[in-house]
Amino acid sequence: MLHHHAIEMICHANHGDPFSVLGPHAAGAGQTAVRCFLPHATQVSVVNAQNEIQGLLKQRASGFFEGLVKAAPAEPYQLQVQWASGQCSLLDDPYRFPLVIGEMDVWLLGEGTHLRPFEVLGAHPATMLGVAGTRFAVWAPNASRVSVVGDFNFWDGRRHPMRLRRECGVWELFLPGVPMGSLYKFEIRTQSGEVLPARSDPYALQAELRPATASVVGQLPGKVTPSTQRQAANALDAPVSIYEVHPGSWRRKAEDGKRWLTWDELADTLIPYAQDMGFTHLELMPVSEHPFDGSWGYQPIGLYAPTSRFGDARGFGRLVQRCHAAGIGLILDWVPAHFPSDAHGLANFDGTHLYEYADPREGFHNDWNTLIYNLGRTEVSNFLVGNALYWLERFGVDGLRVDAVASMLYRDYSRQAGEWIPNVHGGRENLEAIAFLKRMNEVVGVECPQAITLAEESTAYPAVSRPTYAGGLGFHYKWNMGWMHDSLSYMARDPIYRQHHQGEMTFSLVYAFNENFVLPISHDEVVHGKGSLFSKMPGDRWQQLANVRAFLGYMFGHPGKKLLFMGCEFAQEREWNHDQSLDWHLLENPQHAGIQRLTRDLNRLYQATPALYQQDFVPAGFEWIEHSDAAHSVLSFARHGLDASTFTVVVCNFTPQVWQGYRLGVPQPGRYREVLNTDSAHYGGSNVGTPLGAASTEHVPWHGKPYSVLLTLPPLATVFFEWTT
Repeated sequence: MLHHHAIEMICHANHGDPFSVLGPHAAGAGQTAVRCFLPHATQVSVVNAQNEIQGLLKQRASGFFEGLVKAAPAEPYQLQVQWASGQCSLLDDPYRFPLVIGEMDVWLLGEGTHLRPFEVLGAHPATMLGVAGTRFAVWAPNASRVSVVGDFNFWDGRRHPMRLRRECGVWELFLPGVPMGSLYKFEIRTQSGEVLPARSDPYALQAELRPATASVVGQLPGKVTPSTQRQAANALDAPVSIYEVHPGSWRRKAEDGKRWLTWDELADTLIPYAQDMGFTHLELMPVSEHPFDGSWGYQPIGLYAPTSRFGDARGFGRLVQRCHAAGIGLILDWVPAHFPSDAHGLANFDGTHLYEYADPREGFHNDWNTLIYNLGRTEVSNFLVGNALYWLERFGVDGLRVDAVASMLYRDYSRQAGEWIPNVHGGRENLEAIAFLKRMNEVVGVECPQAITLAEESTAYPAVSRPTYAGGLGFHYKWNMGWMHDSLSYMARDPIYRQHHQGEMTFSLVYAFNENFVLPISHDEVVHGKGSLFSKMPGDRWQQLANVRAFLGYMFGHPGKKLLFMGCEFAQEREWNHDQSLDWHLLENPQHAGIQRLTRDLNRLYQATPALYQQDFVPAGFEWIEHSDAAHSVLSFARHGLDASTFTVVVCNFTPQVWQGYRLGVPQPGRYREVLNTDSAHYGGSNVGTPLGAASTEHVPWHGKPYSVLLTLPPLATVFFEWTT
């Protein structure tokens, strides 16, 4: 008979090794002792596989039953339970089932090198010993006891304590009869005996809709076969034009303007729109589960769970599939830089600073009031690397845009002197984060060669988008935050003053080929009092719209891949509000509809013109014609593709003046035909341009070129010229 002290510990959910007490145990003489803890049960019998009662268990304490049966410990059995309510149940005993995690997985988890920990940890429907149920596993090495709680056990932490695999600090349990869709959490008792607020599963594949916080048992998606077509579409020499979208506010359901669209409704509307507009990729702001709408997903808790705001994980998978069927790539905003301190999340997970740095000088973000992952801990680094693979392999997304990389690279990011801890060499670089980013990019490069990673990195940290073997961080692309800041600063100036700030538009070409740049006009530029792209522009309404058109033309001519936040494509007038749909009614205005047509035509011209994308990242792809004509606020340059016989000339006039007879030096003799003019009446402009839309060269040297043409430059406009012999 079991000692009463062990029974007490089980009854009070204070036993760290429940399998040593509960379930079947050899008792000698061909007998097995069976013990179970079933609160509110009044009688429990053991039933064998032939449905024969083998013995009646004795109640040793309230809910605790023990008895001997004539059977071997490995023989299957069930528990026939009479409840205080009068009901009777036939249950499989969770404590008769073997280990959940295999030895190799245990070893890799303990080492922190398991590439796909999501296959082992979390909740996974499974069949063990012929019985269907769910296997649970959670990493909590410093807990004294962990239980699975859920809607299947009255959220009672006494009922299903887990087994600790000491080699890796993971607690595991198979619960027979728990189906997909069940709600669950983990209840954790610390070493000091404190029972923490129940934790959501860090590896949950699905979660409840906020403000509820439970995890949901889901099915791990199957692997998506890598696509050579997607690999080609994501390549450095491909046209990449990204439409950045906040799924909750791109459009709202028409009946009340408040309901979010589901993943399938987004697929029905967003994908055709992006396809019609000529974008090659969608980038969704973070879709991992997050508790606070106002964080826009940048404070995630459920990194492995597509947010339930728009449906379940299968719906998100269908969205990705339909993107690819339409020839559209899908990039996800990914946040390994920080996480919130909500009580159901990762903070102080097992009573210790498990996922975050313990010292707030390392583990707390002053800017966002969030916590910082301890990337020096291999299990934490592995949690994140595995998450990157999860989205790329299990949903087939094209890439991950990594948020706030600068905050990860530097220990003194947004900190005053004395508020940060130097690295082991006394420097400011976060060596652990650098090692993590390199490893993540290396793993993605090997395991998912069709996919890309993009860094939002705002400093001059070198070689962000260079291979790790060459000393870089290994990203494929880096956002050009300097270009964004300088060009928007220039465009916000009254045209009369722009002549004094020409360098704001030319400086980006000094460093344009140091990295593989994406030119972003992102959500960060149209919130928090910064106004919309439209409202940044000076002048009367006509000039504001013309400035937007000229700027979009300049952006599409400039070297680098393109990213445009939703609403900018039709010059939304108000600042973005995540609680409202975009102002689609503006398209009833011909001026806004014209800018939308311009964006569509720019995308189509971009994709149809190899000179505008093939050599984005090498000096051979760009040639200044004239960058110092500040008096006229004119910029002119040529873009070259791999075929040296073709090129495109781009001329920008950032004043409201029409420049008649403007002589422009050109690389080759021939005819230069307007292929896109942002001042066209089709786009809401004044329809000024070079007579007959083309100009032939004269043998007049100009701008250092042997030939030149005479052009009429429209006001506040960008013009693209195609060269023909």
